[in-house]
Amino acid sequence: MRLSMTTLVRALIAAGIVAAWLAAFFGGRGGRGGSVPLAMLTTFLLIVVAVAHARWLKANACRVIRAHPFPSFLRDKLRAAHPQLDDAAARDVERALRQFFIASAQAGGRFVAMPSKVVDSLWHEYILYTRGYEAFCQKAFGRMLHHTPAEALPPGDKNNSRQTQQFAGLRRAWYWSCKDEAIDPRKPSRLPLLFALDTTLAIAGGYAYVPDCRLLGTDRGSTHCGTSFGCGSSCGSGDSGGGSSDGSSCGGGGDGGGGGCGGGGD
Repeated sequence: MRLSMTTLVRALIAAGIVAAWLAAFFGGRGGRGGSVPLAMLTTFLLIVVAVAHARWLKANACRVIRAHPFPSFLRDKLRAAHPQLDDAAARDVERALRQFFIASAQAGGRFVAMPSKVVDSLWHEYILYTRGYEAFCQKAFGRMLHHTPAEALPPGDKNNSRQTQQFAGLRRAWYWSCKDEAIDPRKPSRLPLLFALDTTLAIAGGYAYVPDCRLLGTDRGSTHCGTSFGCGSSCGSGDSGGGSSDGSSCGGGGDGGGGGCGGGGD
C-alpha cells in the first residue's frame, strides 16, 4: 500500500540523515569523526528527496482523483435523494466532490471541512459502497478519508475548539477549491464549484455563499462570505504561519467558470 511505502521512504530518509551525522562525529579514524561538510551535503540532498517525494505524492493523488471512475449508480442514488437534479447537475456534483477530494489531498492530512450539502450527499453514498470507496481512498490518499457532515461557517468563538477546527477546515476547502479553478482566494471574482452548488441547484437547507461580503450589505441572513476566510497562503495549511508544506498544486481550470475537477466517470 502507498501508506506503508510512504512511511518506509520517510524512515529511510531520516535514517540516512542520522547515519550521516553519526559518521561525521564518530566515524573517523581513531574516533575523531568524519566529514561534517559531507554530512551537511547528505542532509541537504535527502531533504531535497523528501520534498520531491511529498510533491510526487500530491501530484499522484490529483491524477488518481481526476481520473478514477466513480460508480455510475452513485448518480442514480443522488438523483433519488434530490429528484430535481438532471444529468448535467449530477455531473456537476460529482466534479465538486472530486474538487473536495483534491483539497483533502493538498491539505497534507489536515482536516478539510465539507461546505456543501448536495456534495456531502454524494460523498455519503460513495462511502456506503465500502469496498469501492476504500479502494479509491487507498489509491488517492494511502488511507481512509473518513466522512464528516457538511457544515456552514460557524460563529466566531475562539474559545470553542470545535468551531475553530471547523473554521480551519472550511478555510482549507476554500483555499484549495479556489486554487483548483485559478481563483484568487483573497479577492475572488466568483465562487468555486464546491461552494456554489447548493445555491445554484436550489438545494433545500443548503449552504449559501457569495464571493465577497460587500455584496450582502448589513443584512447577511444565512448567507456566508468567501472573503470571511481571510485567505492568505496560510489557508493552504490552515495554520497561522506559512503556506502548504511544499507549495505544490494540482492545477485546474481558469477563471472562466466551471469546476476545475473534471475527469473520470462522466
